[in-house]
Amino acid sequence: MDRGRGVVHPERLIYLSEFAVDQLRDLDTLVLVGAREPVGFFAYPDVPSRLAPDACDVVPLAPAGVDSTRALGALADAFGASRAAAPNAEAPTIPSGSLTTVSLARAVAATLPADVIIADESNTAGVHLYGATAGSPRHRLLTLTGGAIGFGLPVAVGAALGSGQRVLALEADGSLLYTPQALWTMARESLDVTVVALSNRSYAILTLERQRVGAGDAGPASRRLLELDEPPLDLCALAKGMGVPATLATTADELVTALRRSYATPGPSFIEARLPAGLS
Repeated sequence: MDRGRGVVHPERLIYLSEFAVDQLRDLDTLVLVGAREPVGFFAYPDVPSRLAPDACDVVPLAPAGVDSTRALGALADAFGASRAAAPNAEAPTIPSGSLTTVSLARAVAATLPADVIIADESNTAGVHLYGATAGSPRHRLLTLTGGAIGFGLPVAVGAALGSGQRVLALEADGSLLYTPQALWTMARESLDVTVVALSNRSYAILTLERQRVGAGDAGPASRRLLELDEPPLDLCALAKGMGVPATLATTADELVTALRRSYATPGPSFIEARLPAGLS
């Protein structure tokens, strides 16, 4: 989807079903444009799988395969709606100090050049990115719709090959381990891809889901299965071994510097953004 200054910034349906149900609870009608009716990812105890209210009227205006833009234009014309300019979101500012999920999002948003394609598989560590980048220069966002892990780096490769534009891959460390060979392809093809590995040394999304599906309290053996710190991962060494120059950022200032350097340098680069451990 197109995003950034001058682009409509729609509210994003929250990943957690309980919050999504609350977002949609007052709807009388739900119009689907190039989308299916929203449902929960898993069978959560005491949480409905259907996220819209039972009494909500669901209208499939433009099913998958239909020209969504044309359908929306026809709808606007039918109602005589005017096409007002989208309000500009506030421009992001450069952060400083500790590297947290908030300062990471601000660093990405404030340094983003125009026309970059973002391949987003940041998961739990990227919770603030969608809101922060609303005021960034115009860009495109490719994001996971749920149900898979490891799509981010291959999607970044495809986007770079298909567009010839700079791609920013925001990749959680656990997800990165599913498809690290994509780094070698980036090096081999000299692709303009900036990879930011969001390193919290944990499969935090799986820890969260284990709790939410009613699996109960995890014992030491179960917790250890979802930790990535024994032995600790050296993500920069992994990237360098695949032929991609790499650097470690432990503060917001270091991340800003690394991002700017990457955008100014042809070819791929890798930045490990070292965040607090776990669900930070």
